[in-house]
Amino acid sequence: MAQAFPVRPVRVIVPLAAAGATDVALRLVLDEMGRDLGQAFVVENQPGASGMVGMRSGARAVADGYTILGVNDSIMTMLPTMKDEVGYDPVTDFTPVTQLVKISFALIAHPSFAGSNVQDLIAMAKANPGAIDYGSGGPGSPQHVAMELLMHATGIKLNHVPYRGVAQAFNDVVGGHVPLMITGLPAPNELINTGKLKLLGITSASRSPVFPNQPTISEQGVTGYDFTTYAALVAPAKTPPATIDLLNRSAVKAMQIPAVQKRLTDMGFEIIANSSAEFAVALKEGISKYRLLSKVANIRL
Repeated sequence: MAQAFPVRPVRVIVPLAAAGATDVALRLVLDEMGRDLGQAFVVENQPGASGMVGMRSGARAVADGYTILGVNDSIMTMLPTMKDEVGYDPVTDFTPVTQLVKISFALIAHPSFAGSNVQDLIAMAKANPGAIDYGSGGPGSPQHVAMELLMHATGIKLNHVPYRGVAQAFNDVVGGHVPLMITGLPAPNELINTGKLKLLGITSASRSPVFPNQPTISEQGVTGYDFTTYAALVAPAKTPPATIDLLNRSAVKAMQIPAVQKRLTDMGFEIIANSSAEFAVALKEGISKYRLLSKVANIRL
């Protein structure tokens, strides 16, 4: 008789550098899942090629539940619609488990940056097209796509400085080597509050509860601008449905714990915790959305 899953630790491939918004939210939930199911969920960060390295590795893994992936929608919807060949299919190579949280982003700058808001940035960029650098976690990363959409919406031109992971880009903005970037909360929260970074705007349609007095980019004259991502769990295609269901129930249970909810919301995350079927629908909708946006904004990688 087969033993009940899981009987050994579960490997979680995260195709992103450690300490980014997706990684932070995932680790908090995975710790609780480990306690719930009695086996450790061991995170293995595999950054590289904007997430393609880790996604290809996960797609080839044995579909027994002992390898799953922690992803964001840059990897699942943006990159596959903006690049001709990524080496994996987000729909056919993976089975959705659950979307964990929605992630809001912040347009941040080093304190030496002359502008203090979005309109300042627009004016400076129009006066000197292509002269202002911005950092990102790499081509096709959320930071890159968010800024491309901002440039398209405002008609400005900034110079993209891609890094191998969002943490490196973020550290260079903090250090003043690159003047600005768009990055996910909660990474910049403390440095914004202590004046070590400037907050120019929030990317979501509504204000962040973490920074309720900070106007959104849309409120600052870029009407309709709305950019968020999510952190989620997926498994290799053909993972047994019973295993997917167990993983989903454990993840959702973790996010129903009041202490976990408070930690997530205090950092600026919005809890989703949906079913596998709901995530599958959202995934296909996201692919359609970014396929259209990539054509409209002419974003090709």
